[in-house]
Amino acid sequence: MLERLQDVPPGIDAVKAIGTVSRDDYAAVIEPLLDDARREGRRIRFLYEFGTEFRSFTPGAGWEDFKVGLGAMRQFEGCAIVSDIGWIREPTRLAGFLMPCPVRVFGAREREEALRWLASLPEGPGVSHHVVPEAGVLVVEVEQPLRVQDFEALGQTADAWLATHDDLPGVVIHAREFPGWENIGSLFRHVRLVRDHHREVRKVALAADSRLADLAPRLAGHFTRAEVRRFGYDELDDAVAWAAGRAGGPPAATG
Repeated sequence: MLERLQDVPPGIDAVKAIGTVSRDDYAAVIEPLLDDARREGRRIRFLYEFGTEFRSFTPGAGWEDFKVGLGAMRQFEGCAIVSDIGWIREPTRLAGFLMPCPVRVFGAREREEALRWLASLPEGPGVSHHVVPEAGVLVVEVEQPLRVQDFEALGQTADAWLATHDDLPGVVIHAREFPGWENIGSLFRHVRLVRDHHREVRKVALAADSRLADLAPRLAGHFTRAEVRRFGYDELDDAVAWAAGRAGGPPAATG
């Protein structure tokens, strides 16, 4: 069975698996939890606990668990698995990197740490962005590893602009250092965003101070038709002006 837990901080949903978990348990506990979150317009921070009382999943429960992973994980802000059971821990650790939200595995004695980690997760997208209206340039401020939510939000902003304009003249990425992607799901969503919008974006400027910034324009040429240039982190205004087509900027990087 699945038991909905109440001894957790506000903003966290938690369940505990006991004995044998069936498909009916998912229908009785997980589906209402998802429905409540949709109705309230919130994302889920989920703790899934497997204690010593847990024995197994029925085949139907395994299928329901798989469907949740495919269809509902975009509702999740993060998922913490608490268990000392090897066949729960290791597959979760491997599959977690493919999930569209952060997933971490904790031991039974690390339950409080799992709750603290869930509570510490940032709400919504982890990067800030805005369109400079007079320039038609999307400026993206990057400080944390990129998440799926970030690319969903960026895609919505770009689509809203393109609904009333023929193109998006430029995109400026502003980052002290590139922090990478949170997981492979974030990387795939990044690639999809570029694929869906690369024809509408004419210029991409990277305003950053890092070794990656020197290499990025050359790599980007393989993924986008836009002209790509590198600027220093403190040259954000110059980068926006160049992306808008108002200034020459530094020489373009060559392969």
